Amino acid sequence: MAIPYEASGRTRQKSRTRQALVDAARELLAQGATPQVEHAAERAGISRTTAYRYFPNQRALLMAAHPQISPETLLDADAPEEPHARLDAFMAAFTGYNLEWEPQLRTALRLALDEPGDRPVLRQGRAVGWLEHALEPVRRTRPDVDVRALAVAIRSATGIEALIWLVDVAGQTRQDAAETVRRTAQALLAAALADTARR
Repeated sequence: MAIPYEASGRTRQKSRTRQALVDAARELLAQGATPQVEHAAERAGISRTTAYRYFPNQRALLMAAHPQISPETLLDADAPEEPHARLDAFMAAFTGYNLEWEPQLRTALRLALDEPGDRPVLRQGRAVGWLEHALEPVRRTRPDVDVRALAVAIRSATGIEALIWLVDVAGQTRQDAAETVRRTAQALLAAALADTARR
């Protein structure tokens, strides 16, 4: 099995070079570009030949440029326990996350659509886990509600895909789009609670 270029020899220097290329790619993504390896190399002041030793193609570079943060939750420790207020707090954080990383998330979505069998870093469904944590008070107080199914439903209607559609197709501002997905999340929660109450 071949050893990655940066895993042999002067590993600290190679790690710094790799990070410089990733940082350059992230800066270009934040400016609305979809950089090739040579663009990141130029931005980082690194030769093309060297850059291609780290990233053999654009896809490898773009996947490395996605944010590596993976918090257990987007909620603060003092988040409210009342389900609707807690969901509002989560949606504010989730929408903020999506808007902060919008260029990278758009690229991740594009890559996932181009090659659905090889999901980029951000297409791994961790937002459903975040939502399940946000809905934990519902799980404790309403065992009749399928929290996993509710989390999936909310995620399907409020993630980066929804924000992109609301902004690009529906013509909403990002602020209006954030309010739309917040109201959608609340409507889904209210419907789930009402539906199980009628049973």
